[in-house]
Amino acid sequence: MDDLEFRLCLKIDVVQLDFWVEQGWLIPETSSGQRRFRDADVARARLILDLMGNMGVNEAGVDIVMELVDELHGLRETMAMLMSAINSQERDVQRRLFASLEDLDRY
Repeated sequence: MDDLEFRLCLKIDVVQLDFWVEQGWLIPETSSGQRRFRDADVARARLILDLMGNMGVNEAGVDIVMELVDELHGLRETMAMLMSAINSQERDVQRRLFASLEDLDRY
């Protein structure tokens, strides 16, 4: 969605949106000088609104939460790549890998 649709959907003004982009909390795609937002950006913006509006989290706190969200997504991607690599191995190699991980605590 474009800039205007995004702001109308979330009921925010351009100053808020520009600030969030400047902070790196949202990173829209840009084509022909126009910002384009994805569903993931909507979810991130809703999280920002919830943190600041409903929970009273300040900008520094939002920055920390957004960094943690980004790290979590990175870890999920890394785990998916690891599982793909393990699944491409022969069965006996898979069994040995999983056996070596049995001692890890699972939370």
